[in-house]
Amino acid sequence: MLNSTGNAIKLFITNPILLACLSSWICAQFIKTVVSVLTGKIHSFVDLIENLFWKTGGLPSSHSALVTCLCTSIGFRNGGGSDIFILAFCFLLVTVRDAMGVRLASGLQSKKINELGKDLEEKGLINYKPLKEIDGHTPLQVTLACLLGFFIAIAFAFL
Repeated sequence: MLNSTGNAIKLFITNPILLACLSSWICAQFIKTVVSVLTGKIHSFVDLIENLFWKTGGLPSSHSALVTCLCTSIGFRNGGGSDIFILAFCFLLVTVRDAMGVRLASGLQSKKINELGKDLEEKGLINYKPLKEIDGHTPLQVTLACLLGFFIAIAFAFL
């Protein structure tokens, strides 16, 4: 029993699709951090670490890179007509739509609400607690992320 569990864990952590997806996510977060450093958005070591591992929004979208890599890898391994590829493709569409639509819109709305709340608080009309501003992605950020995920999947498929 222990041997089969060990083999299952080994197969999981050495799965080329998992490795490709993790690589695409890590590459996207690294690129996002470099872009943030170059544009002056990193102000401390804590910001740097947060950006490397957790920050959402920015160029490129790590979510979009990961799901594109997943979809492409499954397509290479199981074929474009397989049920699992169709599932991955639908997951890709939902994720990309969310990144560019829902999250971007809610982030823009929360920024405007925070501006209004701050103005009203400065005028002494209300006490305002700011909303969390969620960063979504522009179409360019998602497109570049999808290209990144696609090419990483191709690299893993042929290496």
